[in-house]
Amino acid sequence: MKTPIFVGSGTAIVTPYRGYEVDYDKMAELIDMQYEGGTAALIICGTTGENPTQTIEEHAKVVDYSVKHTAGRMKTIAGVGSNDTMTALELGKAAEDSGVDGILMVTPYYNKTSQKGLVEHFTYVADRVKVPMILYNVPGRTSIGITADTYKILSQHPNINGVKEASGDISLFCKTRALCGDDLYVWSGNDDNTVPMMAMGAKGVISVASNVVPDVIAKLCDHCLKGEIDAASQIYYKYAQLFDDLFIEVNPIPVKTAMNLMGLDVGNLRLPLVDMAPGTLAKLKATMQAVGIEIK
Repeated sequence: MKTPIFVGSGTAIVTPYRGYEVDYDKMAELIDMQYEGGTAALIICGTTGENPTQTIEEHAKVVDYSVKHTAGRMKTIAGVGSNDTMTALELGKAAEDSGVDGILMVTPYYNKTSQKGLVEHFTYVADRVKVPMILYNVPGRTSIGITADTYKILSQHPNINGVKEASGDISLFCKTRALCGDDLYVWSGNDDNTVPMMAMGAKGVISVASNVVPDVIAKLCDHCLKGEIDAASQIYYKYAQLFDDLFIEVNPIPVKTAMNLMGLDVGNLRLPLVDMAPGTLAKLKATMQAVGIEIK
């Protein structure tokens, strides 16, 4: 029987920049903040970490630094997705060499592929790395989704541990759970789906909001894991608008903006991402203040 890489709250952590350089001192501060907030796992160089704009060398350096600074206090998972299978493998092998606990691999985008191609794409990498893999299904960004039948096939691979399911399709999640059981663990890929998915067996969330409120997301997951769904739901109701507004523009524009508004000073976005428009910025500020987040 497989063991989930982590249980509870995982943070898809942002990458702090100063111009086009990574601010490693700030990265260390953010990692410490996550640990103090009760986060169970860090997802490094994922979409929220702006990995599409990182070179392979830079990606490997950020992962290596983060693993070393985390020093076993939380699980570490490196985003290694690419629409080129060989690039994904190269990123995965580098992450493995750095000592990550797992890798996260998104479906290929733009050139996409068929369901058979998805099986071969993920299997090719899973066969060649020693650390367990989490699949990542986010068709809203990649324009291709993983079906429940494909999940069933992939769940039989001993090195495929689970999936970050960010399709927003609860029916797909339910069918996948029915077909795969604990051969394929599931983490919510959307903060607003965490409570219903954990109520039906998901192991936690890979969260964007936990960059801003790590203690809140950790507590929400803890309630779910204890079967305290009413208590978890009350947290969700309080923060539901924040979860929505952190996607009011393309991720990670709002979350990095929110962190800078809080005084966390995570720096700039990399092109093609740009600063928020005045109207959406005002809405984000109002939502943050409504849940008691101080703007500095």
